[in-house]
Amino acid sequence: MSIILMFQLFVNRQKELIFLEEKFRSNSSEFIVIYGRRRIGKTELVATFIKGKPAVYFLADRRPEKDLLQELKEKMGQALNDESFLKLEVKGWLELFDEFLKWWKEGKIIIVIDEFPTLIEGNKAIPSIFQKIWDTKLKDSQIMLVLLGSSIGMMETEVLDYRSPLYGRRTGQWKVQPLYFPYLKDFFRTYNEEDLVRVYGCLGGVPAYLHKFDPNLPFWDNIASRFLRKGEFLYGEAEFLLREELREPRLYSAVLKAIAFGAPTFGEIANITGLEKTLLSKYLDVLEELGWVERLYPVGEKFKPRKAFYRIADNYMAFWFRYIFPNKSDLELGNIDQIMVKLKHNYDAYLGMVYEQLFRESIQCIKNLLPISPKTVGKWWFKDQEVDAIVLDEAQPSSIFFEVKWSNIRKNEAERIIQDLKQKAQIFKWKKEERKEFFGLFAKKVEGREELSSEGYTILELKDILRI
Repeated sequence: MSIILMFQLFVNRQKELIFLEEKFRSNSSEFIVIYGRRRIGKTELVATFIKGKPAVYFLADRRPEKDLLQELKEKMGQALNDESFLKLEVKGWLELFDEFLKWWKEGKIIIVIDEFPTLIEGNKAIPSIFQKIWDTKLKDSQIMLVLLGSSIGMMETEVLDYRSPLYGRRTGQWKVQPLYFPYLKDFFRTYNEEDLVRVYGCLGGVPAYLHKFDPNLPFWDNIASRFLRKGEFLYGEAEFLLREELREPRLYSAVLKAIAFGAPTFGEIANITGLEKTLLSKYLDVLEELGWVERLYPVGEKFKPRKAFYRIADNYMAFWFRYIFPNKSDLELGNIDQIMVKLKHNYDAYLGMVYEQLFRESIQCIKNLLPISPKTVGKWWFKDQEVDAIVLDEAQPSSIFFEVKWSNIRKNEAERIIQDLKQKAQIFKWKKEERKEFFGLFAKKVEGREELSSEGYTILELKDILRI
């Protein structure tokens, strides 16, 4: 692997590597849980970490358990560099780990079990078995056990939850998140600021997807050749994930399409899909567990289920269900040009929503540019009133009301926007009598920025996010 590719793969992953290195260098056993959605780079992260170290890497799949035991035994035999270990007859996981500990005498070693939820799918007793392995064999050893999983729901319920037999055993955990938007610069060094947002709008911060675009091609050429062409990875990835993760992909697809086309409430999704409400509630819960859908509540208010808005949290899935899924018939026939015309015409409107979320995600990274210490950030709405982002500091009651615009803003328009925000702030009830209020605007560029800033307004531009 080239140095450049290695750097790209681990953009924004230094903290994870430092965390794992510190655990490896400890003087005790370690039980580490690493999880996150598919394609996020968990396996690459661990592969880089174990390189040059004593390690056993094992990927679980859906073969019979006896075959999986045999393969792990072979991997352990390779680490021991002793073929006689392979001749051992072991009846189960506990016995295999027991035998390995008897043979291993070289100090600390890492044992990685990738896709641990797949083991659980094949044997519901696996969490109890590994609890016993840890308690009776590994806890007082020099083993660093690392469990990886892409099924976020299963990792949280079967490994991390207080009801799991493994609860309380882990010595560390890390949920691997998508890359922050500013790090896209390291993948697309010739792209301008706006094209980076366009890339983020269809790929998000998922390394596996970012690598599918050619950084030497213009953005729209990448869309045509990597997204709209039958047989390409990005063309078929969403359907693969649906089949892999869900039992009824057709019905889940209907839910995702409804949200992708702007149905934000439970009632609207139910009306569009025709699904019975109890069933729809279950489907939305599953999509939330997968990290594909996010449930939003108005910031600064108590959670009220009826006030929830839904959005597709994964930009790749949002783009796919908005532009690929409804045009599959034409794309299957290779009619790319006509779809490109529609896509280019509509994409900026779609990016308006992406840009709002990008800003909210970036608040902690640009906190030095804000007049308050940001503790909470979110969208707010009440009846026909809406604020794209409100930043709150509960400790020193204060708030910043932001409008977010995926456009260049003239000074007089910026002044009008800020006056509108001041009107909306009158309806916002959070600590109304005691809070200190600020108002701001986030856009591509803002004319008269310095003058508006001198008047006490927080004016931010796209370049501010990319300076991180």
